[in-house]
Amino acid sequence: MIVGMVAWATFSGAIRGAEQSKSTLAFERLASLAGEWKGVQDGTEIQVTYTLTANGSALMEEFRPKNGPMMITMFSVDGDHLLATHYCSAKNQPQMATEVIADPQAKSLAFSLVRVTGLSSPGDWHNTGLVMILEDPDHLTQNWTYLSNGTTGKTVFHFTRKR
Repeated sequence: MIVGMVAWATFSGAIRGAEQSKSTLAFERLASLAGEWKGVQDGTEIQVTYTLTANGSALMEEFRPKNGPMMITMFSVDGDHLLATHYCSAKNQPQMATEVIADPQAKSLAFSLVRVTGLSSPGDWHNTGLVMILEDPDHLTQNWTYLSNGTTGKTVFHFTRKR
């Protein structure tokens, strides 16, 4: 009887320990992007590759415009938030975070600027936010916002998974 109770307590604890946080579940949804994607923005072809790295704890996005410099964005979990650090061709690094993840199955994830490193001056062009919209397993939209010399703007990218 006592052995059975100890075994049940151990089993129950293992199940509770295996439950994943909402932020981990949201990251797993984002990690489902792993693979190659393509899009066109203002006539420029763009190739995007998502790769899980660091033993599955980070998702790396490689953003390659056909005739432009490659950029990288790294996504990871930080407590009850997701983080995105963008290594920009403007030679700065906006670091953005989501709000507390409430619904890990939400269609979109919104990242807002926390801080930016690498600016020569506060007015330099830099990204201030990113919304990742996972339309379905084969379609992704990214809404980027930016700030440059006091002027804000938005760039929208649409991507389709390569087959």
